[in-house]
Amino acid sequence: MALAHLHYWSPALQKQCGMFVAMPDAASKPRPVVYLLHGLSDDHTMWQRRSSIERYAERCGLIVVMPDGARSFYTNAADGSGNYEQHILDSIAYVERTLHCRSDRAARGIGGLSMGGYGALKIALKHPELFSSVAIHSAPLDIDKCRISKDRKSLFNRVFGPAITPTEDCFALVRKLKRMKTRFPRLRIDCGTEDGLIGHNDRMHALLKQLGVEHHYGTPPGGHDWEYWDLHVQSALEFHRDTFAGISRRVSHRRRAKA
Repeated sequence: MALAHLHYWSPALQKQCGMFVAMPDAASKPRPVVYLLHGLSDDHTMWQRRSSIERYAERCGLIVVMPDGARSFYTNAADGSGNYEQHILDSIAYVERTLHCRSDRAARGIGGLSMGGYGALKIALKHPELFSSVAIHSAPLDIDKCRISKDRKSLFNRVFGPAITPTEDCFALVRKLKRMKTRFPRLRIDCGTEDGLIGHNDRMHALLKQLGVEHHYGTPPGGHDWEYWDLHVQSALEFHRDTFAGISRRVSHRRRAKA
């Protein structure tokens, strides 16, 4: 595997940004891409520093892109301090202009941990035409309940304003997609049994189950830490890989049937 540290201009943020990319050294054909988002206290280097993401990406035959999201919750901030949701969309466009990768929904996935899990699910639900799969770990999905924390109140006010709007609420977005009969990405959610955010994930699982939205949900042993994420990102990448392969098989089957 090759590891590239790219520095590029973000139109959304109007500044230079960085990303790490783990990719095959020599690929005979364009590879699928997974965008992997970091947590609140991290940056774009942390997946590379705290996990064996290169080995896992190589095993699955994927390109893994790790962009920087600062402390933004991957949201276009209410106070105008940074359009980080748009930054992720711009980063996808940059990757697809620059790297030898596929640029279709069937080969594009997104995931993340903690804040990055919230961001990944939210962006996938707001832009379901872009992603065929989303896999998240330990995410604060019931985001307004996080505002209760006194040390985070100013951050949440800056990012979300005085209240969470439906466009930033993953529960509201799930209901909207179901109401509009929009095709969901394939969903995978997990959270450790010792993680304080497990209630958020249980509530999302209950809503998806109630609405009949197909998804994979797991609550294995573990906490809110890198020991947990390094283990379960392996299954998440396999989930993306299998999603991409399943779509490709179905497309090939339809093409043969028409011939």
